[in-house]
Amino acid sequence: MTQRNVTAVVLWMAGALLSFSAIAVAVRELSGALSVFEMLAFRNAAGLAGLLAAALFLPRLRGQILPRRLGRHVQRNLVHFAGQYSWTVGVTLLPLAVVFAIEFTAPALTALFAVLLLGERLTRTRALAIGLGFLGVLVIVRPGMGEIGWPALVVLFAAFCFALTAIATKSLTRTESTYAILVSMNAMQLPLNLAGAKAGYLARLAEAPVLPLVALAIAGFTAHWCLTNAYRNGDAIMVVPLDFLRIPLIAVVGLMLYAEPLDPFVFAGAAIIVGGILVNLRAETARAPSTREA
Repeated sequence: MTQRNVTAVVLWMAGALLSFSAIAVAVRELSGALSVFEMLAFRNAAGLAGLLAAALFLPRLRGQILPRRLGRHVQRNLVHFAGQYSWTVGVTLLPLAVVFAIEFTAPALTALFAVLLLGERLTRTRALAIGLGFLGVLVIVRPGMGEIGWPALVVLFAAFCFALTAIATKSLTRTESTYAILVSMNAMQLPLNLAGAKAGYLARLAEAPVLPLVALAIAGFTAHWCLTNAYRNGDAIMVVPLDFLRIPLIAVVGLMLYAEPLDPFVFAGAAIIVGGILVNLRAETARAPSTREA
């Protein structure tokens, strides 16, 4: 990898880290004014407006608006909708670092679902990543301690949904562009979230604090845009360790803004989870040349 690519990965990941942290803080700040459904509806509406506006200036995007595989888009977005809702609920109930740490089980769960749903081979390192993922969650949650409880299960469910979403996305990218996937995601999830909004939503939206709304709208798009471009410029073996910085960063944010204590068990559990991911990534990278030669 060239120095230019390394710099690009670091810069894109810096944007992703800041964006994910901004989303979490925006959700926490808006939780007193809007319900989870209402926050997500605003995020979907803002995302859809931005995507359609882009099509006005980039004619090549207009032919990508309508999905080719409608059924698979519906499946993906129903699962992603459940994941987004659960993650957002977790942000309102748990310390931010705990939410981000548990969310890191998604790559290990994706490996599990790839074996179960796509028929991919369960290698030793994939099994190790899956096992360490669950071990890390146990260290973070500490069953029986009574400090975190059921909200942690909500976030773990979100990670399950995100893993299934990743599998569905992998399938869709064979025939669909990233733009089409994002348009379908926002267009399908917007009415679902509006259906869960309470009467007087627009009035409450107008009275909600403006800065968190702006952050939610912008960061909701830039987080995934930056992360995608980081993977485009560098290997996962480099991107994942940088992505792990989300946890100490959000821990500091939680401490400074909400006086959330720095829990060593959260960092220890997160390190176990990411350690399993990195071991598997190194093994996958080592296997890749022989796969291409075959």
